[in-house]
Amino acid sequence: MQPLKQILFHRLEEQGIDARNIPGFIRSLAGAILYSPGMNLDQVNQRLRYLGWDGCDMDYHTFQMAVACLEAEGLDTPGAKPPCWFEKIFAPAALQ
Repeated sequence: MQPLKQILFHRLEEQGIDARNIPGFIRSLAGAILYSPGMNLDQVNQRLRYLGWDGCDMDYHTFQMAVACLEAEGLDTPGAKPPCWFEKIFAPAALQ
């Protein structure tokens, strides 16, 4: 697994997201970014809470890592990717 992705997973777990839920969280994040690409971090966290991710507010660095990971995986149209894509690409190594 790529080091950036490992750091992202670790940070998300520290912020209260169970490792099994990381692919779903990343999918929701990608959808939030697609919904409104110009959102700032507060707006992204608000959108994620609206989608049911209460208590999982990201800090700026975690958000930037997540965006970098999404870009590195070639995600340019998140809505076009099926849920299994996120499960395969963003499942922590311990769960694969």
